[in-house]
Amino acid sequence: MWTFKNFNLADWFSFYRIAAVPLLSMLLWFGERELFTWFLLISYSTDAIDGYLARKLKITSARGSQLDSIGDQLTFTMGLIGLVVFENDFIKSNIILILIAFVPYLLQMVIAFVKYGKATSFHTYLAKVSAVVQGVFILWLLFFGPVYWLFYFMIIVGLLETIEEIILIFMYDSWVADVKGFLFALKDKRRLNGTNATKQ
Repeated sequence: MWTFKNFNLADWFSFYRIAAVPLLSMLLWFGERELFTWFLLISYSTDAIDGYLARKLKITSARGSQLDSIGDQLTFTMGLIGLVVFENDFIKSNIILILIAFVPYLLQMVIAFVKYGKATSFHTYLAKVSAVVQGVFILWLLFFGPVYWLFYFMIIVGLLETIEEIILIFMYDSWVADVKGFLFALKDKRRLNGTNATKQ
């Protein structure tokens, strides 16, 4: 069970993304596109900060890894909802491609919850690249309008990342954090020994 008194500096940056959801929801409700986009930018920025702090200060933990993953998923979800609210025409005209990328993502989430009882926290290199591309595309679309080559690139990277996540779920019997990718997993002693990890 998480207790705030045990949170370290990196945990608080991760927790901000979770705590920001009600504010982002309120801004959506009132149609405040510009304010919503700026606060969404802040949420995305904290994603870059918390991981860096955890590694730099050597304060990585399983709790921090879970907070980071939950914050990432909520921020991404709020970004998608923002697109539905403020860029509905774009969503409608590209719904097939969006579903092609989003349905496997939901499938990956279901598989993870069935197997581990919670979301994954692999934090692969591909997941980090995908998160950056998604964030840049969503923010650019909300601030300035669509860039289609970036949209297509986001779909491709997102699909590859989701496929890798599903493969990793089947490779690890127990929940682990900080798996750099498929090739790393092949040599990972935690997988070979069937042990759990507590790192972020």
